[in-house]
Amino acid sequence: MTSMPPARPHTGSHDLPVPAALDAFMATGWAPSPLPADARIPGHALLPDRRQRLSARFPGERLVIPAGTLKVRSNDTDHRFRPHSAYAWLTGLTGEEQPDHVLVLEPSGPEGHEAVLHIRPRSPRDTSGFYRDRRYGEFWVGRRPDLDETAALTGLRCAHLDELPGLLAGPQPPTRLLAGVDLRVDGLLPARSHTPSGNAELDAVLAELRLRKDPWEVGQLQLAVDHTTSGFEDVVRALPDALRHPRGERRIEGVFNLRARTEGNGTGYETIAAAGAHACVLHWIRNDGPLPPSQLLLLDAGVETDTLYTADITRTLPLSGRFSPAQRDVYELVLAAQEAAIAVLRPGARFRDFHREAMRVIAEGLHAWGVLPVEPEEALADDSGLYRRYTLCSSGHMLGIDVHDCARARAETYLDGVLEEGHVLTVEPGLYLQPDDETLPPELRGMGVRIEDDLVITADGAKLLSGALPRTADGVEEWMARLLDG
Repeated sequence: MTSMPPARPHTGSHDLPVPAALDAFMATGWAPSPLPADARIPGHALLPDRRQRLSARFPGERLVIPAGTLKVRSNDTDHRFRPHSAYAWLTGLTGEEQPDHVLVLEPSGPEGHEAVLHIRPRSPRDTSGFYRDRRYGEFWVGRRPDLDETAALTGLRCAHLDELPGLLAGPQPPTRLLAGVDLRVDGLLPARSHTPSGNAELDAVLAELRLRKDPWEVGQLQLAVDHTTSGFEDVVRALPDALRHPRGERRIEGVFNLRARTEGNGTGYETIAAAGAHACVLHWIRNDGPLPPSQLLLLDAGVETDTLYTADITRTLPLSGRFSPAQRDVYELVLAAQEAAIAVLRPGARFRDFHREAMRVIAEGLHAWGVLPVEPEEALADDSGLYRRYTLCSSGHMLGIDVHDCARARAETYLDGVLEEGHVLTVEPGLYLQPDDETLPPELRGMGVRIEDDLVITADGAKLLSGALPRTADGVEEWMARLLDG
């Protein structure tokens, strides 16, 4: 019986054998390709203060903040990489070349830290990794800065990623870790050197330090909003083609996402393009339905800048170009709730106040329509909440590097806290009138309306960042007609 040759190990779909002659040839003849000596990351001058504020909260302790790891999408292909928001905020590094990198704030005295960035340097040309490593090789995924270049870009001392295991081995100072971001780093730290409660406190503090945005950050958010405004305009211009397509929602998604990728890093979250009853699904991202001309389109979308700050805007558009009487009634109730919520935004107001004010208007409107079975005051009571059948979620959230920014902050500093100058948030009341809800009159069933805007708290109130997009029913109709005629 003839024996079979040993099976070749499984390899990636693009792998080919590399003869010694090719390997030797690939190691020669490469010219230097340095980055410009004066290159700096955006917001470079702001980063030392951010790290100093974090340092001041944990004197004498080592702080470990990973960028995160690549995640497999399918077989041997990865999802596009985006670094963890805390890492990006502290280093300014936001690109796809950051997987596995780790920022360590090393205690350097009773009240200070030295920030050291552990990175994977460039693929050296005297080994085969630069053309054979499908995950990190530069021929496969692009150039990375070397250690000296990264130090110049960021102002941080940089060390080879291979030095991290030695740093984290043996006796350790008191350590806090942003846990769960990079399991490899989690495994390097002796369990006795850090505690879940200590790690949770680091996570919370990193979120709380990001609550107030500086002027540069507000500028980045305004840029994200401006690009998002352009994306909404693109969508309206594309409506005639999208209305004819059996999956018009995906045409809308694609049009907006094109703007997001050409103007920024992409979308800050999955675009919601929900027509008709799909708008009653709060996070509808299947986007596989048609655009019935008699229905509304709820578009919830945001461009993320290259610095990772995102907008978050929703508009509800009549696909015919004109609201029907019933659609207009629902739209104007939601708009009244949003206007009431915006009116209470100012420093010192409690964060929950604007939601409560929006829900008061919603409950009163539902009662006036004969939908609520009880008086508004009873529906709004903590032990009732009957109005929530038609508007299930909160009316807004903080906004920044994450679309739901600073979500790890402790309740006393965020949800149960007060607004401060520099907070950026969304205001987004909505009504979601399910198609099978028999408590509603037939003309209201299957309709979802949300109006969402982005605002920054100022010294005496709030500034509407997304004011370039119309909010009134008449304004939306006029805006759509102008874009479709132009």
